[in-house]
Amino acid sequence: MRILEGEKVTKHFGGLAAVSSVDFHVNQGEILGLIGPNGAGKTTLFNLISGAISTKSGAIRFKDKEITGLKPHQICRMGVARTFQSVKVFSNMPVINNVLLGSLFGTSTRISQADATRKAAEALELVGLSAVRATPAKDLTLVNQKRLEVARALATTPELLLLDELMAGLNQTEMAESMELVTGLRDKGLTIFMIEHVMKAIMSICDRIMVLHHGEKIAEGTPQEITSNKTVVEVYLGD
Repeated sequence: MRILEGEKVTKHFGGLAAVSSVDFHVNQGEILGLIGPNGAGKTTLFNLISGAISTKSGAIRFKDKEITGLKPHQICRMGVARTFQSVKVFSNMPVINNVLLGSLFGTSTRISQADATRKAAEALELVGLSAVRATPAKDLTLVNQKRLEVARALATTPELLLLDELMAGLNQTEMAESMELVTGLRDKGLTIFMIEHVMKAIMSICDRIMVLHHGEKIAEGTPQEITSNKTVVEVYLGD
């Protein structure tokens, strides 16, 4: 079953087509990877899905309901959460309070402070940050700030999680742990759509991969199909 679909999704910035007539879908329960050169339109597509910016044309549907033109908080409360390419945490707030914002305001139903705190604590436990719950977010390492963003997203109880370069800037050990986190979240029932430049990660954990170049979709398929696609090799993967 398709949990997310886009049809002829297009976004222009001035005369530049950042995303050009892109068709895509995400199957429920899968990990879909999104790759392409810098400036290919990957984060723009995430911004369109999450409502951060509006489309020029085309339609995006989540669970068969059109979300094109909705506000970010409306889309989030429907079950779509995201992280960001550049980490966006509330620096001076304790870790637990960052996540509490997600559990308090990211769902469509009212929740008590006690239940919201419990949900936030569970999200921190899931990403391995329980021990630093009282630490100001600015004092976390990069990998832990990225995990904090994941925890905040999880606290909204999403069905679809958009991960924007979770592995960027991490060492090999941190990357392996992050890959394990992503597959673990999928095993718990989450659907994941992830942008990534780290090919080891994208090829190891994704069920399918979509490739953008100059705002256009140039390929889609299994990791094996993508690595053997001549066009993808020429414009992105290299020899």
